[in-house]
Amino acid sequence: CALQCQRFLISKVGEDWVFLILLGLVMALVSWAMDFAIATCLQAQKWMYGGLDTNVLLQYLAWVTYPTVLITFSAGFTQILAPQAVGSGIPEMKTILRGVVLKEYLTFKTFVAKVIGLTCALGSGMPLGKEGPFVHIASMCAALLSRFLSLFGGIYENEARNIEMLAAACAVGVGCCFAAPIGGVLFSIEVTSTFFAVRNYWRGFFAATFSAFIFRVLAVWNKDEETITALFKTRFRLDFPFDLQELPAFAVIGIASGFGGALFVYLNRKIVQFMRRQKTINRFLMKKRLLFPALVTLIISTLTFPPGFGQFMAGQLTQKDTLVTLFDNQTWAKQGLNDEFEYLGILEAWRHPRSNVFVTLVVFILMKFWMSALATTIPVPCGAFMPVFVIGAAFGRLVGESMAAWFPDGIHTDSNTYRIVPGGYAVVAPDNHPHMSWGGRRGWGAVTHTLSTAVIVFELTGQISHILPVMIAVILANAAQGKVGGITLRPPLLSPVRKYNVRVEDIMVRDIRYVTLNCKYRDLQQVLHSTKMKNLPLVES
Repeated sequence: CALQCQRFLISKVGEDWVFLILLGLVMALVSWAMDFAIATCLQAQKWMYGGLDTNVLLQYLAWVTYPTVLITFSAGFTQILAPQAVGSGIPEMKTILRGVVLKEYLTFKTFVAKVIGLTCALGSGMPLGKEGPFVHIASMCAALLSRFLSLFGGIYENEARNIEMLAAACAVGVGCCFAAPIGGVLFSIEVTSTFFAVRNYWRGFFAATFSAFIFRVLAVWNKDEETITALFKTRFRLDFPFDLQELPAFAVIGIASGFGGALFVYLNRKIVQFMRRQKTINRFLMKKRLLFPALVTLIISTLTFPPGFGQFMAGQLTQKDTLVTLFDNQTWAKQGLNDEFEYLGILEAWRHPRSNVFVTLVVFILMKFWMSALATTIPVPCGAFMPVFVIGAAFGRLVGESMAAWFPDGIHTDSNTYRIVPGGYAVVAPDNHPHMSWGGRRGWGAVTHTLSTAVIVFELTGQISHILPVMIAVILANAAQGKVGGITLRPPLLSPVRKYNVRVEDIMVRDIRYVTLNCKYRDLQQVLHSTKMKNLPLVES
């Protein structure tokens, strides 16, 4: 009886759904713990800055030293423990899913380096993202789980199955990062595979939904939320979300975001190429590896220092607070005069006594643009999704505020007058960014034309009322990126084919063991004894 129970358990542990539930659970716990640690780090910086409000110099020192120490630690830690953890990890995942073996990218050492490095990098408050690294972390989780569960049964030693599980893990990564399971599944299809096996579809969706559910339940359990809600809850009116005459404005946002996204990738690549080409800089940075991250952090944190230049670009807000304020459904600029509008709580950061909201938003967009492009070249685990997302939201808000100032009473329809909601524009803009895939020092940006970002936005904000403008903007942004992308951004991967005149038959292995349909038991036994190969071809005769 005990043996039968044991066999039954082992056969069940070998099933997909057990693995997917475990993967979802582990990733939700990792995601929640990291978010908690990141929030604590950011809170500590605010606390230090707030506690020293008697002396501006001390405030500045605290504001600058804290992120510099965190980023330098993150860079040093990943460099020593596992240099493979640098960057986003999505290019590596694409490579692995196409069947290339990169063993060191899915080890426990890389997992630890990635988790701790990413926590410190995001806790520093630099404009860095976490979506790409989360996809990598989830994939490492899947690989390690497979290895652990292979102790129970042989099914986990099957290589093809492991690759299918990695595809599901990519969906889980996004699912528990933004609590967006549907966007996660779409993302895993768009970003990771050239072809997609439909049987992976339910796997990704099942694991991502479970993971997102647990991730939000943990937030309720920790008293962060009252119930399970979207991460950035918006409250736009549903009866009349936007006027038809506003669609051209949404179209403009789409086209501008498309070009902006392509420009971001271009700028990012130029920075990396510049540092590579300057031999003196390159040699110096190779010797003193931690100096570059420290310098970049020092420059960025100096410019965001709230009493200094930071007052013109909402410097004291974290990325999360920035998004919450940008999605706010009140109009900030009443004909460009600030005094008539009461800024509440964190909205205060956008207010400046000597300039209006438009100046603050323009400065914010321009500064964040080059800062994010520079920050994503630091050799720490980081992505570029969130910073570009925030820039997009700010651009949308700028267009929305301009529209609201242009039509202060809203656009008149037959009888009713509905005010313009600038927050709606902030929701439309972020979906059109390029997807930057960072391969650490092998810097290359891949602009994937993703629709998943649009779905992720709906799941993040919990509102689908702007689905039409978002889709229009996404299509136009993709068209704009295609125009630019083909010219500047795609490096020639292969030189012309005529250089290669080696044929497959010149390099293929001919003496290969195989199984035929009509082979006897004895033949099969002989084949198995005579080869170490795990996979055998099955042929008709």
